[in-house]
Amino acid sequence: MRPAFLITRHRRLVAGLATLATATVAVVGLLALLLVATGHDPGPALRGPWMGSFGSAYAFASATLVRATPLILAGLAIVLAFRAGVWNIGAEGQLLAGAAAAAAIGLGWGGKFAAIGLVPGLLAGALGGAFLAGVAGILRARFAVLEIISTIMLNFVALHGVGYLIRGPLQEPTGVYPQSATLPVGSRLPTLIPGTRLHWGIVLAVLAAIAIWIVVRHTAVGFRIRAVGANPTAAHSAGSIDVGRTTLRVFIASGALAGLAGAVEVYGVTYALYESLSPGYGYTAIAVALLARLNPLAVLLTGTLLGALQAGGAAMQRDASVPSVLVSIVEAVLILAMVTGAGRSLVERRLHGKTVAPTDDRVTRAAVA
Repeated sequence: MRPAFLITRHRRLVAGLATLATATVAVVGLLALLLVATGHDPGPALRGPWMGSFGSAYAFASATLVRATPLILAGLAIVLAFRAGVWNIGAEGQLLAGAAAAAAIGLGWGGKFAAIGLVPGLLAGALGGAFLAGVAGILRARFAVLEIISTIMLNFVALHGVGYLIRGPLQEPTGVYPQSATLPVGSRLPTLIPGTRLHWGIVLAVLAAIAIWIVVRHTAVGFRIRAVGANPTAAHSAGSIDVGRTTLRVFIASGALAGLAGAVEVYGVTYALYESLSPGYGYTAIAVALLARLNPLAVLLTGTLLGALQAGGAAMQRDASVPSVLVSIVEAVLILAMVTGAGRSLVERRLHGKTVAPTDDRVTRAAVA
């Protein structure tokens, strides 16, 4: 039995690496086609993304990993939700809610408690994201509102909520710019590597990935999450699992991770709150999670890959005068492809679950998968 399990794990690892390699080739190929179609020389233009993402140690640390940090945390939020069969498309709004809560705490308490003062701010960010996700979770549990619709709508609520805050209660003292005041130095995440922009948020992201992998794979809570995601009917009838309570808790935990991503972005990168704080991190996180095949540890790789793509797009625009919007098009196509594949898989799984009578053994095998 054990050798068969190891063979299965090996095949999954190979399949995951193949998917990642295919996606990388597809990204480069599509970007090259777009460059040709828009009249740019792909050779010099593609050199910019490479130099801006992996071309030097400074570029990798200060650009790629800095952009990868919120993508990893938000990607973990998506992984946790999707593993439980919860279609949380609201990571963008939850990230903004977390950023707003963290900024409010940082401006109010910043510098008073030295580095310890970061803890309340990070917790506030997690609570902000959890609150917004909890609203969608309650709407699903109490009123059967599809979470795809509610989370998308709540993204706009969060965006306009941030717009109100930076033009009202949290606007900088002069009242000229639509942003908050700059956070005190005591409210900023310390630099991890001297001479770079890389902050300790990347350590939080790595620890979060390891923790979620342990929870999902090796705890009773993780078993319930996987069982509900595999077949909620079987999980309830054969596994005696409270599906509603499990999905609501997953919703809240997923929102907390996305909110933490927003808090880390404020405390480690922008040092202020404004509307364009996130260049779509919450949406790109969907591709991060699906490209990782919902494996928390693999999110570290896919988040870095998408972070490199964003960092490279900025470098391409700066060095080769090529609009970075081309990279946004590539990201959009990648997200669409990943979501389409995941949606087809989910439909097939749900149809299969309706045609097969659940048993205790089936719940176990589905959850372990």
